Amino acid sequence: FSVLHMIKAPSTDVAVQELSQSTAEVSEIVFFLLGAMTIVEIVDSHQGFKLVTDNISTRNPKTLLWVIGFVTFFLSSVLDNLTSTIVMVSLLRKLVPPSEYRKLLGAVVVIAANAGGAWTPIGDVTTTMLWIHGQITTLKIMQGLFVPSVVSLMVPLALMSLTSEANGSSQTSSSLLSSEQMAPRGQLVFAVGLGALVFVPVFKSLTGLPPFMGMLLGLGILWILTDAIHYGESGRQRLKVPQALSRIDTQGILFFLGILLSVGSLEAAGILRQLANYLDANIPNADLIASIIGVASAIIDNVPLVAATMGMYDLTSFPQDSDFWQLVAFCAGTGGSMLIIGSAAGVAFMGMEKVDFFWYFRKVSGFALAGYVAGIITYLAGQNIPLSLPTSLADIPFITGS
Repeated sequence: FSVLHMIKAPSTDVAVQELSQSTAEVSEIVFFLLGAMTIVEIVDSHQGFKLVTDNISTRNPKTLLWVIGFVTFFLSSVLDNLTSTIVMVSLLRKLVPPSEYRKLLGAVVVIAANAGGAWTPIGDVTTTMLWIHGQITTLKIMQGLFVPSVVSLMVPLALMSLTSEANGSSQTSSSLLSSEQMAPRGQLVFAVGLGALVFVPVFKSLTGLPPFMGMLLGLGILWILTDAIHYGESGRQRLKVPQALSRIDTQGILFFLGILLSVGSLEAAGILRQLANYLDANIPNADLIASIIGVASAIIDNVPLVAATMGMYDLTSFPQDSDFWQLVAFCAGTGGSMLIIGSAAGVAFMGMEKVDFFWYFRKVSGFALAGYVAGIITYLAGQNIPLSLPTSLADIPFITGS
């Protein structure tokens, strides 16, 4: 599609200029994802996430439901929701025997991963896109969406706690968890990897450089560290960065690349602007438009939806950190939980646990919808109640900037 659009451009110079601009913008996101996914893969190969999962020892079904939900929620705020889902579903396989209860816990992981990724700039691909392109800033998105995201998780958890699956007996298999040994210096790799991910917003604010450079800097530091730890050990090649790069989801990154370039062509052709004008004429309420985008993300992948929205509305229509952009970030992130095919986390869960579409629709979709609506209501109510941050917090350099 991009090539066809370029062929129809008024002149070669215009085509080259548009292509260069689109490629530059898309490349920032691609390099960011490459760095983040490689860091997470290195930590995972060192069994670094055992530091999190080993502390889950409860055997009460209801308590485990809530613990799994909130561990996934906060894990997903730092990692991406797909990785968080893979880590937590892998944990569930070792913690709970195959049953309807384990499927329910897996559904909790999907909802929690999507909710947790919505309130930080590095927690989801869509919030990362909005952050890199300047629609949202670090402090404002965390301040505005943390409470709605928590509500969008707590409501489904509360409703699921009443189901028969959550009130049955739970047989944990903790002996399987202890059989996996952490790789040498696994704790150090976990700390450095997590620090590299969290440092990216700080790096952007302090230097003004694009976030992908901060992510690649963190990856470079981790590369040097792992090479030093495993120097001369031929049997540990899989723990080094070159091997980790070969294991990451390159197909997924190429999918994002193709989608974003196609959306860039639609934007350059003026089609998205026409769509925005049509929506403005027929749906004058911006909050309703954002909510509809969230419902659509349950069926259509949220990456092209958010990319299209960014092309439809620029910063002159809705300025940086406006309610519209924050609501788009929230709705596109959490709306995908309503159907199992609506998010990368849901698709991963479906593949790993062999859960079918209709089981999720019957057992979980209603709970996810209730959380989605409750989160939107919470956000809109919060915007009508003025909240002021303490001066000491507002003066911290790395969170007051973008």
